[in-house]
Amino acid sequence: MKTLICTTPHQFDYADTTAPVAGAGETLLKIKRIGICGTDLHAFEGTQPFFSYPRILGHELAAEIATTDAEGFTVGEAVTFIPYFYCGECIACRMGKPNCCASIKVCGVHIDGGMREYLTVPSYALVHGEGLSFDELALVEPLAIGAHGVRRAGVAAGEFVLVIGAGPIGLGTMEFAGIAGGKVIAMDINDNRLSFCKEKLKVGFTINPASEDALEKLKLITNGDMPTVVIDATGSLKAINNAFQYLGHGGRYVLIGLQKGDISFNHPEFHKRESTLMSSRNATRADFEHVVASMKNGLVNPATYITHRVQFEEVKNNFESWLHPATGVIKAMVEI
Repeated sequence: MKTLICTTPHQFDYADTTAPVAGAGETLLKIKRIGICGTDLHAFEGTQPFFSYPRILGHELAAEIATTDAEGFTVGEAVTFIPYFYCGECIACRMGKPNCCASIKVCGVHIDGGMREYLTVPSYALVHGEGLSFDELALVEPLAIGAHGVRRAGVAAGEFVLVIGAGPIGLGTMEFAGIAGGKVIAMDINDNRLSFCKEKLKVGFTINPASEDALEKLKLITNGDMPTVVIDATGSLKAINNAFQYLGHGGRYVLIGLQKGDISFNHPEFHKRESTLMSSRNATRADFEHVVASMKNGLVNPATYITHRVQFEEVKNNFESWLHPATGVIKAMVEI
């Protein structure tokens, strides 16, 4: 089968590899769509934590079932799957949090992913397509990341939610914060991304901290209260550290974005607010099902996100361009 391997940072190579065979408890998938996400881009750059080379990337996937032993699923069915494979035995799994399993294996990160024609996955990971298109199914996973962060934050109707970073994960976070009833504020240093937020997602407020006084604008928008939910989707150490000052008293700060360094903040400022700081890792089946239902109910339009489309054979020659903001990529979708 055709396979694309990230052999070292900044290097892809196509190869002919042996097609896998599903064993007990596994499903063989024929890959149809591969969404390109920040994790893939960072892996290509060599800046992704928890990563080693060579690696087959790809975890935002839509597929057709080739063979399966999963109850309720049929050969030929269009599906996606939850790409966070868990042990089922550690403390996180026993608490119903397999998304942060102590021995987690994320498809396309810790183990080889879906940039190939066929892939075997644990049958427990399958998610019904519910009539959604392959394009839509490939976008369920990245949207679930944002949905999980919003659920972690416990967004309540009417509260201000500041989402920092208007990349694909941040945009999905904004959508699900809005679905939860939050009044969303988008922050990014890219004016084109902020325009996308206003025009495509109907976000009510935008801030560019590179050209505006972010603190003063937040005070103005929130009538001096400041946002009670701040969510980082940048993975930028500078942005993460700066955002502590944006948090209202009694607020929650959720880190979806990930970077390699240590975060720091002023303890008295954090303490006097009785702030809550939490990370948000991956997503759960409940989040995937929430995203699928939101798509089916017309609350989310996945086509909004797809700005670039290539065939599988064209990925190697196009991938590096997607690292550059000038490309204007929101979501690149690979057809196979």
